[in-house]
Amino acid sequence: MYSCVFKRPSPSGKRIGVTTVLGNDLKSEGNAKSAIVSTTTCRFQDLMISLQLDRFSRFAPYVQLMRFDRPIGTLLLLWPTLWTLWIAGEGSPSPGVVVIFVLGTIVMRAAGCVINDYADRNFDGHVERTRNRPLARGLVKPREAIGLFVGLCVIAFGLVLLTNPLTIKLSFGGLLLAFCYPFAKRYTHLPQIVLGAAFSWAIPMAFAAETGALPPEVWLIFIANLLWTVVYDTFYAMVDRPDDLKIGIKSTAILFGENDRAITGVLQVMTLFALLLVGQRFELGTFYFLSLVGAAGLFAWQQYLIRGRRREDCFRAFLNNNWVGMVIFVGIFLDGLF
Repeated sequence: MYSCVFKRPSPSGKRIGVTTVLGNDLKSEGNAKSAIVSTTTCRFQDLMISLQLDRFSRFAPYVQLMRFDRPIGTLLLLWPTLWTLWIAGEGSPSPGVVVIFVLGTIVMRAAGCVINDYADRNFDGHVERTRNRPLARGLVKPREAIGLFVGLCVIAFGLVLLTNPLTIKLSFGGLLLAFCYPFAKRYTHLPQIVLGAAFSWAIPMAFAAETGALPPEVWLIFIANLLWTVVYDTFYAMVDRPDDLKIGIKSTAILFGENDRAITGVLQVMTLFALLLVGQRFELGTFYFLSLVGAAGLFAWQQYLIRGRRREDCFRAFLNNNWVGMVIFVGIFLDGLF
């Protein structure tokens, strides 16, 4: 039960209780009731705000677990999907398919984060960047994380059912990759390749959903995006490299060692070359090729950022890839318009 006591200042400046107010200060019983009702209303509003904040605080760990507070991963997954939809739709993709894949990207990225944190729950507490994640802090139980992962996958599959049989078949490969990636870092120094495949799997799915077919040229987009993903996730892994070495987590950042800058630079050149081939095979125009010049400039800036291998600069290089994806999409979009 919620109790309320009305208090207000006395002439002397001291705070006095409701009984004193009723006995000495209020001139009528009606005034007393009005004052009590007014104060009770204020307290009730405060209580409701408090309850709302409490409810939010209960959901906050799940929001953090799904990374809804950190949209960079969703954007990096979304840009190549949009490239593909606009290429497949020749500049005018089906609005319904676009909505399905935008929502699907958000949901599946959230599912990937949940299963990743579940797999890393015994390691994240030992890594500076991840030690405050909900599972590492015990704010979310492992069985709750699994339930959330399954629920998100069901929602994503419901969206896929709105497409066509070919896309539905391809979706099972995407689910397998999303589940396997978090565990790959236990057994191989190349988990970034598995992540690249997982992040690229929306490409054949999007093309199939838009056209009902899967021509060989689509795999050029897939390869370009896989190479790009390995680059930016290596930057991301460079942030955690000192901690990962201590706890035995594997990554391309550890595998490349002192050659990390040179190898990521080569992979960036390979990404641009693959994207050039995409432009030729799909007969894209001037705006697209100009966007690749912009992407090359951004890649050069990223190499400059990681020159000292400082954690914060490697993370900035990782974040900068959002602009790469956006610049390329703008090029494809403008080609479709003109």
